[in-house]
Amino acid sequence: MATEHCDAVNMDPDMEMLSDEEMEREAEGFKEQGNAFYIKKDYAEAFNYYTKAIDMCPKNASYYGNRAATLMMLCRYREALEDSQQAVRLDNSFTKGHLREGKCHLSLGNAMAASRCFQRVLEMESDNSQAQQELKNAESILEYERMAEIGFEKRDFRMVVFCMDRALESATACHRFKILKAECLALLGRYPEAQSVASDILRMDSTNADALYVRGLCLYYEDCIDKAVQFFVQALRMAPDHDKARLACRNAKALKAKKEEGNKSFKEGNFEAAYELYSEALTIDPNNIKTNAKLYCNRATVGSKLKKLEQAIEDCTKAIKLDETYIKAYLRRAQCYMDTEQYEEAVRDYEKVYQTEKTKEHKHLLKNAQLELKKSKRKDYYKVLGVDKNATEDEIKKAYRKRALLHHPDRHSGASPEVQKEEEKKFKEVGEAFSVLSDPKKKSRYDSGQDLEDDGMNMGDFDANNIFKAFFGGPGGFSFEASGPGNFFFQFG
Repeated sequence: MATEHCDAVNMDPDMEMLSDEEMEREAEGFKEQGNAFYIKKDYAEAFNYYTKAIDMCPKNASYYGNRAATLMMLCRYREALEDSQQAVRLDNSFTKGHLREGKCHLSLGNAMAASRCFQRVLEMESDNSQAQQELKNAESILEYERMAEIGFEKRDFRMVVFCMDRALESATACHRFKILKAECLALLGRYPEAQSVASDILRMDSTNADALYVRGLCLYYEDCIDKAVQFFVQALRMAPDHDKARLACRNAKALKAKKEEGNKSFKEGNFEAAYELYSEALTIDPNNIKTNAKLYCNRATVGSKLKKLEQAIEDCTKAIKLDETYIKAYLRRAQCYMDTEQYEEAVRDYEKVYQTEKTKEHKHLLKNAQLELKKSKRKDYYKVLGVDKNATEDEIKKAYRKRALLHHPDRHSGASPEVQKEEEKKFKEVGEAFSVLSDPKKKSRYDSGQDLEDDGMNMGDFDANNIFKAFFGGPGGFSFEASGPGNFFFQFG
């Protein structure tokens, strides 16, 4: 490398009278001191002495190269890049200068620019193993960038995070890669990790619009919409053409407004309107998992009011799929299961709730569901008689009369053996139902879920004919006379 004469810049007045040779000696002395501090890993002091050397001889490429190396050790890659570029401007054959420029570009994520620098080194030294390895690293980063772009388009955010992690192994100071990783972490619901990455960048650069956007995105997805909007607005101040921040800001405001409209309609008892408003809100941003989970649960609540119970169950299931910790959705779905007599499913949901939050209320709900499940597995005597659970004594008697006559074996004496057997079974069930529901004590025990056989009432030994005879006034009080299949007449005494 050709020797450069020193042109003093911002020189101390006492130094102005020094000759070029004396200035070069002074500069070399500063450089040697810088080297000593560099060896000791005192990079801050090394930087100071290399700077003094540059001030003495601002056209010496090696001084810029040395200071660039120090700045790289201090992770100040942008400044190191400037010094490396200045070094090769002063001496285009300065191999180390080109190599350091490439490394700075690589650390900052400029893989194409880095490749050009390493190729330049290899043109000068074809066997330079360091340049060969760094060129491979640059090519790997370009490939990871390509894969990440495809992954983002396919909404395969885990793939993007993987690619960015690999790229950041070489591009350690690339804010662009870190921001893309943070954005995908937010889209995956890994908000603390995303916040951490964005906050690290903002500590170094408080005006970084991308980092502000990601901070806002995390708050937005955690349903802190007002705070999120503040970050989006701040990002747009830093970068008015930031399309993602503008879209997120618009979505956040629209989502909040639509949700509040739905809540207002619900409170006013306008359930149809609330249902439509929650449905509209759900179309705004499919990525907002937490808010959408709440919207599905809200719509389920409205759906249950509108007797759309199956739809309400489906909405609760969607809410739980989005947020498996959403207790309110489990409770709402369990109630819908109770209302549709799907007691096993209700018990399962209430068990999940009680395992998570062991409150007295949740314990009571679980016990009640378990009781209803137990009751559902017995014969439903109300269903056998075709009456409501609040049926009066007269209604129960009328129902028994109708069903007993309908299924009495004598009425089906001309039917096939299979039909006779089935009707006899139904006749017995009708008698059982009447014997329980017409007796206040038995009915009370039955309604409370007690097992009647545990109370000494062996329904297996029950004789339905005795009930029938007693109800219709004993022997001779009632008779069937068949005159062919399906033809009969009643005779009352």
